Amino acid sequence: MIYIKALLISFLLIVGGSSQTPQGVKIGDIAPDFNLKNVDGKIVSLNTNKNVKGYIIVFTCNTCPYSEMYEDRIIALHNKYSALGYPVIAIQPNNPKVSVGDSYSKMKERANDKEFPFAYLIDTDSQETTAAYGATNTPQVFVLNKETSGFRVGYIGAIDNNSRNPEAATKRYVESAVDALLNGQSIQTNSTKAIGCIIK
Repeated sequence: MIYIKALLISFLLIVGGSSQTPQGVKIGDIAPDFNLKNVDGKIVSLNTNKNVKGYIIVFTCNTCPYSEMYEDRIIALHNKYSALGYPVIAIQPNNPKVSVGDSYSKMKERANDKEFPFAYLIDTDSQETTAAYGATNTPQVFVLNKETSGFRVGYIGAIDNNSRNPEAATKRYVESAVDALLNGQSIQTNSTKAIGCIIK
């Protein structure tokens, strides 16, 4: 009986540990910079483009069905907001040794097939950028606003409230957040739950 109780406690500790909120940025924090390789072979950081007002950072990948459902919407976000100073930067956070469909070569194929107009970066094997931001799911968005002190986090979460049908979405969180920043207003909904696949 004591042995069974010990096993149960150990199991609960493991489950509890895996469900803890990961460390990462919070609303109002200055976002950590990165130097990650794009599918064109170039290294990209937050300071690569000096003329931006901010960024729409999207942690996404090739293999997650939710990421696939949102691909066209991510492209649309970049096409709408890049010229207004808020381009998309997509970061592939999965370890390709665990998720082979998310390898750098597969990323290049996907970017070419979908004609991604934005940077599509691969995180390092140690997944340092993913950990620094605290990203947990694909897709998950971090809207950043450029200030003198750096890029401040204004929104974290989902793109909208309907993953399966963009036309049925009644709340477009990322668009609302960027529109608010463009108009010098505060973001009304600055955090939502990102629905998608667990980062591997």
